[in-house]
Amino acid sequence: MIDLTTKYLGLTLKNPLVVSASPLSEDVGNIRRMEDAGASAVVLPSLFEEQIHVESNTLDRFLWQGTDSFAESLSYIPNMAGYKLGPDGYLEHIRRAKQAVKIPIIGSLNGVSTGGWVGYAKKIEEAGADALELNIYFIPTNAEMSGERVEQMYVDLVSQVKSSIRIPVAVKIGAYFSSLPNMARRLDQAGAAALVLFNRFYQPDFDLENLEVVPNLILSTPHELLLRLNWVAVLYGKIQADLAITGGVHTGLDVLKSMMAGARVAMMTSALLRHGIGHLATMHTELLKWMEEHEYESIHQMQGSMSQRAVADPSAFQRANYVKVLSSYALKAGAA
Repeated sequence: MIDLTTKYLGLTLKNPLVVSASPLSEDVGNIRRMEDAGASAVVLPSLFEEQIHVESNTLDRFLWQGTDSFAESLSYIPNMAGYKLGPDGYLEHIRRAKQAVKIPIIGSLNGVSTGGWVGYAKKIEEAGADALELNIYFIPTNAEMSGERVEQMYVDLVSQVKSSIRIPVAVKIGAYFSSLPNMARRLDQAGAAALVLFNRFYQPDFDLENLEVVPNLILSTPHELLLRLNWVAVLYGKIQADLAITGGVHTGLDVLKSMMAGARVAMMTSALLRHGIGHLATMHTELLKWMEEHEYESIHQMQGSMSQRAVADPSAFQRANYVKVLSSYALKAGAA
């Protein structure tokens, strides 16, 4: 009997298939279907810091100040009140989801400040969430803000949230740090029980006819998995926090690669948006079939087996691989 169980955030999960934060999980019926199709845990859609601030009207005043100069700039500003799950509704959604399924339910907060919204972490815990994912989505645009200050902001945020709750905290970050291993270690030391690699930063497009800024949501592709595999393989064994991969996970084979790099779980949304929630069952079958054919007895057996833990100098390894990739292309071009 193949053992698919894995440990993540101190939780024993029946397999490494976790549904990442998305609008799909706004519906409790969908969460039930995810469990039935094989999901071992579900991360609820993020509650945005802006949604909490909207209730006190502070964000509204802040965002609209100074936009009169260019009417086109108003289209940058979303109507946060239009989001389906407000702060109170979000807490109720956690309660209903916990009653509906047996798999762990992970809450998600999306923000960047250490203000009063951190108090919602405690409310999410009280509502019954098994863990909390901090989805830190911040793009510095102020030229006076140093990289050191940005990194300290992340660390302070994690530290404050962790000190306010008892449930484990995962931190979802982007890849754009000057030294990702150092940043990972600092977040680990600040109390993060897991790092989720990586957040996807969305760039808006311009509608030239209507002079508006329009959202441009592009689902992930399997190619995006490579960046995640690389960094999980580098970080594996170097920090205490669990590692999770999100972005580019579309098949059971992608899950296997994630495990071998050193991840505890592989998270997915784009694959389910493309193929439906039932695609989880397909991935589960692919996972079992490959493991059976290659005589693997457990997920634990393969975790970290293709990481860079045994590489004395990962930087030299990266350089060597870079040269190898370019050389292989030159050889192919010459043969053609």
